[in-house]
Amino acid sequence: MSTNTSEGRQVPRLDRLRILIVEDQVYMRQTIRQTLNRLGVRHVYEADEGGEGLKLTVRVRPDLVLCDVHMEPTDGLGFLENLRDFQNPTIAATPVVFLTVDAGEETVLKSRELAVNGYLVKPVSAAQLRETVNRILGPVIPAITG
Repeated sequence: MSTNTSEGRQVPRLDRLRILIVEDQVYMRQTIRQTLNRLGVRHVYEADEGGEGLKLTVRVRPDLVLCDVHMEPTDGLGFLENLRDFQNPTIAATPVVFLTVDAGEETVLKSRELAVNGYLVKPVSAAQLRETVNRILGPVIPAITG
């Protein structure tokens, strides 16, 4: 029996869930990967800037992208804009959550204009990641125990 989100998308199984991290800081990528692994996510991909993130999104077709805002040469806003403009509507609709220290009004407004699916201020806890993934994709990650 498959479960569907309120948008009609099928909820991915945890053992098949694919998450892409687009983050320029190696330590932060490793921390997020380890947190996702502790939550049971096994298919985690990484890119160090938005241009590489877009290429990986097309190749891997992640269920969700966790993306920093401030990176070079292509930042998170540029990544999201390019993603939303992509010709393939399935790829263009890939859910994106910004993970950033920037909670400035201008960044938040531009993110919403580009249809970001979520916005978390770093550092992010396992519980926050779990809640955000489940809110966007449906109940895919079980409750954190022990």
